[in-house]
Amino acid sequence: MEIKAAIVRKKNGPFLFEHVALNEPAEDQVLVRLVATGLCHTDLICRDQHYPVPLPMVLGHEGAGVVERVGSAVKKVQPGDHVVLTFYTRGRCDTCLSGDPTSCANSFGPNFMGRSVTGECTIHDHDGAEVGASFFGQSSFATYALSYERNTVKVTKDVPLELLGPLGCGIQTGAGSVLNALNPPAGSAIAIFGAGAVGLSAVMASVVAGCTTIIAVDVKENRLELASELGATHIINPAANDPIEAIKEIFADGVPYVLETSGLPAVLTQAILSSAIGGEIGIVGAPPMGATVPVDINSLLFNRKLRGIVEGQSISDIFIPRLVELYRQGKFLFDKLIKFYPFEEINRAAEDLEEGVMFKPVLHIG
Repeated sequence: MEIKAAIVRKKNGPFLFEHVALNEPAEDQVLVRLVATGLCHTDLICRDQHYPVPLPMVLGHEGAGVVERVGSAVKKVQPGDHVVLTFYTRGRCDTCLSGDPTSCANSFGPNFMGRSVTGECTIHDHDGAEVGASFFGQSSFATYALSYERNTVKVTKDVPLELLGPLGCGIQTGAGSVLNALNPPAGSAIAIFGAGAVGLSAVMASVVAGCTTIIAVDVKENRLELASELGATHIINPAANDPIEAIKEIFADGVPYVLETSGLPAVLTQAILSSAIGGEIGIVGAPPMGATVPVDINSLLFNRKLRGIVEGQSISDIFIPRLVELYRQGKFLFDKLIKFYPFEEINRAAEDLEEGVMFKPVLHIG
């Protein structure tokens, strides 16, 4: 079928709109009519080849839409269902089978390499040339996407569908990093470095978790203001104060839980040095491949735990509906992060995201 898609054809290039041909769904695939799609920093770092995905490519991995058709093997959803599209895992390795799909040993290729899980290209341009697709098992910068049963999450029709796409990645990552991975007990303290959409989602999740001290660190005042509104008890601007010293004025021995969301190696160093002995530091920010951070091993030796966190360590079929219900109850107001753009203004949305003038752009597609 013919669809409209935003394609990146060269490193650092713009999103270009083209009409392309999308395959019919295979037996394990779901054809989704996109209503709205979030724009995430991961889309931009892949556009700019910090992650060397093949180009040309249809990016987009925070899709929300309505099921149009399903393959013969699909049982979880049916035409007419409202769905959120999330990251893909194969479900066959030991970690998937033991309940930790975010540690899937086989997920990088299907999420980033522009082919279906069977190795096919599912999008071709008018000349018949291949265009990379199946990005995060979806490629949702388009009017329609092919997803898989495993990464298609059915959601209630009681919440506006156009809000829900970012739950598939950025918001799930921030909230899940707190609620699933770090899991701070009620009454504890947490410091969150970076107050973009992921960090602000972590702030809201820290409130849900019952943290009584929530420290947000960012260089942009608009982000810090919203962090305070969403529940941060302390805000620190590193442009004005050394964040390590400022945190230790609040907790002399450091903070037991720390989350780094910026993807900047220097900020990760600050996060590690702000943690308490026995504390846990989670990393979700993605720098370019090959980035390193200098760490005094002795700063980790005293039972500090440094760990990467993928997609908030979420089982999306469980976690995304829980976030939707928290939103319905007024306990997780992620709509405060969202600004809508017409699909045709994707390049302006990307520019605004990079400049930090807003938090989470969502593209109206349907």
